[in-house]
Amino acid sequence: MSESTQPSPALFWDYMTGFQKSAAIRAAVDIGIFTHIGAGATTASAIAAKAGAGERGVRILADYLTAAGFLTKADGAYGLTPDSAVFLDQQSPAYLGSMVKFLQHEEQRNNFLGLTEAVKLGTVPDTRSDSLGVEHPMWIEFARSMQGIMAPAAEFMANIAADGAGDSLKTLDIAAGHGLFGIAVAKRCPQAEVVAVDWPGVLAVAEENARAAGVADRHTLLPGDAFKADYGSDYDLALLTNFFHHFDRETNVALMRRVREAMRPGGRVMTLEFVPDDDRVSPPDQAMFAIIMLANTPFGDVYTLSEYDAMFREAGFGGSKLIELPNAPQRLIVTSA
Repeated sequence: MSESTQPSPALFWDYMTGFQKSAAIRAAVDIGIFTHIGAGATTASAIAAKAGAGERGVRILADYLTAAGFLTKADGAYGLTPDSAVFLDQQSPAYLGSMVKFLQHEEQRNNFLGLTEAVKLGTVPDTRSDSLGVEHPMWIEFARSMQGIMAPAAEFMANIAADGAGDSLKTLDIAAGHGLFGIAVAKRCPQAEVVAVDWPGVLAVAEENARAAGVADRHTLLPGDAFKADYGSDYDLALLTNFFHHFDRETNVALMRRVREAMRPGGRVMTLEFVPDDDRVSPPDQAMFAIIMLANTPFGDVYTLSEYDAMFREAGFGGSKLIELPNAPQRLIVTSA
């Protein structure tokens, strides 16, 4: 056996210590280490003074982040890598650091501590709180913290939605959250009218964003349960972004039927989701997302394109096609009404 094929515990070690990595990034974001370095505080003592932190703690954390590839270090001075400068400096318009508040939300962390039980049961225990219930505060955190990473996908989808749409584009944005997807359509299509559906507390974030984008007069809020709300009718476009993975197949088909009833003939549904290939183990980001649903939802899962196509057809839609998004783990499915 050659040296290159010798068994190695490296992958196991990497996964066993994964919580340390996420904790280090959370600490760095919490004290603003990337932002302080971007502003010129490049030594441990200077960063500590800006952050109100201990110099020893900052030095150890900054060295860890350097070894991990988030920072550079030369002659005792730390610097930002190109990725850190774009995504982790709070002064950057592409800042993503706020994501830690949702991705490391206490409830999600606790749910993963109970993953063994969820695997044994095939679902989450009855004693676990229902994050999909009415007005769960975690989704307000999601709406506020995940905007940076969703904005490019929203712009990409809006460009596709606008292609051949004409002047008017009546749009239904289901589980709108921060509202960025519907807002991007409204900005791209000056005559578009958007109806955003979500719980009231979450829609307050979407309303703020719509006002900031200057499209509030064409952005209507429809508070309530996406499975019960009266959508209205004659929609040209429906947006379903990061929603289906929370539910089982039957629940998704039921929702798709409700959406179909609200669409005009020739309309389109745009679904943004983690869509694995038919083998369900590739690409890795899409395939591995399923375990998040196992830990956090009763019956959520990831679905392949063929599975989505079958669900949409059962609900009365036509065919679906898959579109790859640049630099995003999700994929886009466009379905004809």
